[in-house]
Amino acid sequence: MNRLVSVIIPCRNEENYIENCLKSLLEQDYSKEKLEILVVDGMSKDKTREIIKEKFKDISLIKLLENPNRYTPFGLNLGIKEARGDIIIRMDAHAKYDKDYISKCVYYLKEKKVDNVGGIMKTLPGRNNIIAKAIALSLSHPFGAGNSYFRIGSREPQLVDTVFGGCYWKKTFDRIGYYNEKMIRSQDLEFNLRLKESGGRILLIPDIVSYYYAQPSLIGFLKHNILDGIWVIYPLKFKVHAFSWRHLTPLVFLGTLFLLFLLFLFSIFFSLLFLFLVILYFSLVMLFSLKIARKERKFSLIFFLPIAFLVRHLGYGAGSILGIIKLIF
Repeated sequence: MNRLVSVIIPCRNEENYIENCLKSLLEQDYSKEKLEILVVDGMSKDKTREIIKEKFKDISLIKLLENPNRYTPFGLNLGIKEARGDIIIRMDAHAKYDKDYISKCVYYLKEKKVDNVGGIMKTLPGRNNIIAKAIALSLSHPFGAGNSYFRIGSREPQLVDTVFGGCYWKKTFDRIGYYNEKMIRSQDLEFNLRLKESGGRILLIPDIVSYYYAQPSLIGFLKHNILDGIWVIYPLKFKVHAFSWRHLTPLVFLGTLFLLFLLFLFSIFFSLLFLFLVILYFSLVMLFSLKIARKERKFSLIFFLPIAFLVRHLGYGAGSILGIIKLIF
């Protein structure tokens, strides 16, 4: 017998994506009688709420809630408290989902006796141009995403540290607490790390698939990575540990380069080491860019993928340095 599932979608200013997201949920093969969709809007200033009210006004299973605090963790907690289902699926308005997403999540949550189930997230370009394509590809490759398996994919089901679009038992939130409302970003990672520390298991299933639209411009991509970098470090102010080794790699790399650059003037050894690391990095950038361009059969990507990787790594690393500064001062 199907259990009642509550899908919670925190959103703000998603007028370009919310309609496709909700349409993909209405096409799910899970019983509509056992489904409710709670869209928790963070006081959008665009047409997000108008689209929901106009396009889906006759769909009773979609409910629009208001989040006066605007930020994602407040919206998630508001949705969880409002939810009637004993299974919670946290979804993103900036994405769309395969029609069996919910049914597979619920099946594996029960069958494998785990605490959270998610799948792989296929990153799509935010616009139909070569720069947006390069940004999306950089986020789907280990050189840009590390060992984040929900981004780079996996051949087999495996236990991981976090997933996108997670499916939980509602009682899990009663057991370990709700989303940390101090975590304006990275709240999913922090919650899942807390879940693992309590003995919980997080399962990634490769044939559960969602599609996420990446930032469409280099400026937006840079801002996004800087903010992500800040919120890897800054939560330490609240005594919150919200990172794994892959999140610190850009900080270590950029910090090492900066230190070697300072020592550049005082020693030939450090100057050579600095040059070696720079040459090694750009060699890897070009190598991976070439491999991806060949795989995609699009030669022009060779010119744009290096820029996307550079923005990804340096933006994230610079954000982490800013996070340290905010933490101290």
